[in-house]
Amino acid sequence: MSKIGFIGLGIMGSPMAGHLVAAGHTVTGFDLSEPAMATLAEAGGQRAGSVGDAIAGAEVVITMLPQDEHVEAVTTEVIAAGGDGLLLIDMSTIRPETSKNVAESAARKGIRVLDAPVSGGETGAKNAALSIMVGGTAEDFAEALPILESLGKTIVHVGPHGAGQVVKAANQLVVGGTYALVAEAIVLLEAAGVDAKAGMDVLAGGLAASRILDLKRDSMIARNFQPGFRIDLHHKDMGIVQAAARQAGVSLPMAGLTAQLIAAARAMGHGSLDHSALLKVVETLSGRD
Repeated sequence: MSKIGFIGLGIMGSPMAGHLVAAGHTVTGFDLSEPAMATLAEAGGQRAGSVGDAIAGAEVVITMLPQDEHVEAVTTEVIAAGGDGLLLIDMSTIRPETSKNVAESAARKGIRVLDAPVSGGETGAKNAALSIMVGGTAEDFAEALPILESLGKTIVHVGPHGAGQVVKAANQLVVGGTYALVAEAIVLLEAAGVDAKAGMDVLAGGLAASRILDLKRDSMIARNFQPGFRIDLHHKDMGIVQAAARQAGVSLPMAGLTAQLIAAARAMGHGSLDHSALLKVVETLSGRD
């Protein structure tokens, strides 16, 4: 068992830290939210008063933070305070170049880094069923694997530093594009007078089947957009997709369209809703809101 410092106890980080406690690890967590800290304490974890307190004496530090600037600030503190041999696992979704920069800075202090963003949303985090895409060395991945197995079902080493973030960008592109198409299918069915539930049930059993149809078709038809993953965060992720595409020198036209639909959702005031709320954008464009 490891002594783990866990920074970032939000919608995703809170249940993840709880799973690590349940697996027998000693987890000391820090978050700016007092209720999040209380939840960790109730699960058997230890609450810290600062990032420094959370990482003191830790063998492994896990970060689960919203954006690049948060990761940069926290990892700078971790690198400054961390000892030789510390393993830093950043599970945030950020730009690949940020992950590479963190790894390079950490290496100068003898600190090892993995970028390990996740897919599966709040449900996956609560059920320890996340998909985890990991960038870094094979040796560090092997060491981290027993810890990551407490958090996810599909855990793959996808390449060197930054590769995890590239795979996560591709994931967010497919997820966003699929939500947009499911939204259009629902609007089409309803506008044509077809029972949307019956129609979507058929789609879910055929070649159009997807995890999004499995998990979200009923809630989308019911217009239940309680956030599991907010439009605001997916908007940030689509910026990462587009930046990665420019850096790789490739044209991703569907990524551009998906990014614009998600940006429209934010402009319409839906940023705090689940990303399945792309349905509201399609309805507005069709004059059916």
